[in-house]
Amino acid sequence: MSIGIEGKVVLITGGGTGLGAETAKYLASKGARVAIAARRKDKLDEVVASIVAEGGEARAYQLDVVDKAQFKAVIDATVLDFGRLDVLINNAGLMPIRPMIEVNTDEWDAMIDINLKGTLYGIAGALPLFVAQDSGHFVNISSVAGVKVFAPGGTVYSGTKFAVRAISEGLRQEIGGKIRVTSIQPGAVESDLKHSTTGTAAGAVMDFYKLAIPTSAVARAIAFAIEQPADVDINEIILRPTAQEF
Repeated sequence: MSIGIEGKVVLITGGGTGLGAETAKYLASKGARVAIAARRKDKLDEVVASIVAEGGEARAYQLDVVDKAQFKAVIDATVLDFGRLDVLINNAGLMPIRPMIEVNTDEWDAMIDINLKGTLYGIAGALPLFVAQDSGHFVNISSVAGVKVFAPGGTVYSGTKFAVRAISEGLRQEIGGKIRVTSIQPGAVESDLKHSTTGTAAGAVMDFYKLAIPTSAVARAIAFAIEQPADVDINEIILRPTAQEF
């Protein structure tokens, strides 16, 4: 894997909106060849058009990260179209905030499926490829809620993000060598994630996000991890608004 960002092939899940879209645009501006994947093809096409209009290279792939066969197929298609894959950014996520006493198991299932299983399915699809290439980089989006439990309301969300952080560190220890693993733990970021909450906590969530930082701040942090020399592995980055206590 080459030093820097230019020329690297980067696949980003949740790439049609928010942090995923901003990261795709930012990395493309630095010379990355970008593949973006998400469920909404119309949003993906808008991001691709924006990147291409600025002289970048990008392709879109429809993907539901809870479908492991489809995830593997998207990784294979990326390699077929670009010739390789250097970085996988597991970004797709869901954050419905609700006190556990309300017992919404559908939301619990969705968070486990998207936040946790989706990350694992990405790892499962790309890891054999990275081993065969003798290089690669996983960037897994966790959260400050994966460092400190966000309760009441965010208990299950925190559980999934703690798991992403633990899996990232365990993966790093297991594969080591020439494959890098980075866990990004953002605080409040201005994106669609806050709209995942539709229950009794919706008002509190919207108030909390009034101090949110732009997605570009996280995109720059991701780029910092990617652009390091091959012998440097940035394992964790925690960033949040200066005004955020949690």
